[in-house]
Amino acid sequence: MKKIMTCLLMSFFLLVCACPVQAEEKENTYTEIEGLTFDHSMELTYAEQFSVDYYKDGYALITIAEEGQFLVVPEGKEAPEGLDKNITVIQKPVENIYLVATSAMNLFCALDGLDHISLSGTDADGWYIEDARKALEDGRISFAGKYSAPDYELILDKQCGLAVESTMIYHMPEVKEKLEQFGIPVLVEHSSYESHPLGRTEWLKLYAVLLDKEEEAEKLFQEQAEKLEKIEDSRNTGKKVAFFYINSVGSVNVRKSNDYVAKMIDLAGGEYIFQDLGKDDNALSTMNMQMEEFYASAKDADYIIYNSTIDGELTDISQLLSKSSLLGDFKAVKEGNVWCTEQNLFQETLELGTMIEDIHTMLISEDKELDSLTFMHKLK
Repeated sequence: MKKIMTCLLMSFFLLVCACPVQAEEKENTYTEIEGLTFDHSMELTYAEQFSVDYYKDGYALITIAEEGQFLVVPEGKEAPEGLDKNITVIQKPVENIYLVATSAMNLFCALDGLDHISLSGTDADGWYIEDARKALEDGRISFAGKYSAPDYELILDKQCGLAVESTMIYHMPEVKEKLEQFGIPVLVEHSSYESHPLGRTEWLKLYAVLLDKEEEAEKLFQEQAEKLEKIEDSRNTGKKVAFFYINSVGSVNVRKSNDYVAKMIDLAGGEYIFQDLGKDDNALSTMNMQMEEFYASAKDADYIIYNSTIDGELTDISQLLSKSSLLGDFKAVKEGNVWCTEQNLFQETLELGTMIEDIHTMLISEDKELDSLTFMHKLK
């Protein structure tokens, strides 16, 4: 009898202990806002730096990692009384945006949201996105100064409803504070912190919340995700790839091993030439090394991709060799496997699935005449 009672007590104890665990598993992770009723959360596939919670009557709460929360309030409605002071209100319609984060422009254009932007932190000659460049040339968008020196008078005159900044603004906190003092919400986008390349593309869904374009965003994102899914079934080619450019003082700028470009090469079926470079260093995604050090580590790379986004595109191998004669001894140069990116690469945030597809095609193609892809071209 005593043994039976002991067993019953033990079973009861285990049942009681199990209950809190089950409750914890079902615990809601959304932010409770007094006066609003939670509806659902946005489904994300790769992005880890933001989340979106939807509430009844069209309200949405954007949370950006290490940045803050933004309550997007529907047109004709107001933020609930007693809203946490740490939650920034973005009132719809979101108009006259001051867009400083260049990676976001392509996403706004893809969502047909260019008319929501009135101010740019990059002038016309700095844009490789045709629609953005033309809008500045036509005067539909005004250059309002770069992140470190905005034209406050122009920004106020245009009745700016939102500033979309890159993380560079953290170097100029007084600018962010000044904009906020003027009553302008400042959203610092963190897409550059995403560990997966398509996590960057998925920021499309965040901007869609501001524009009421969630369905369009989902469709565009899935097109890029499907390109990656087709490649993921392919075997790793084992081909080593170097990605770099040579700066004005002759040093070689390379991506760190945990950078998203290195990840794109791996996802495409290649192997980034630097497998353990700068992983534990600062948050910067690139680093410089002397040509001799680069030569020792990368001369046996099967493919070279020259990053043209800083010092301009190359058309033939002689232009590459003029930067350093040591490159002539590289395996990829001897075998003619040298490619160059188009200058629009890093502004085309939406098309990262296409870039991965390009690298994959480069690695597996047996077509010797293949000399051009969407974001790369072969040096002759």
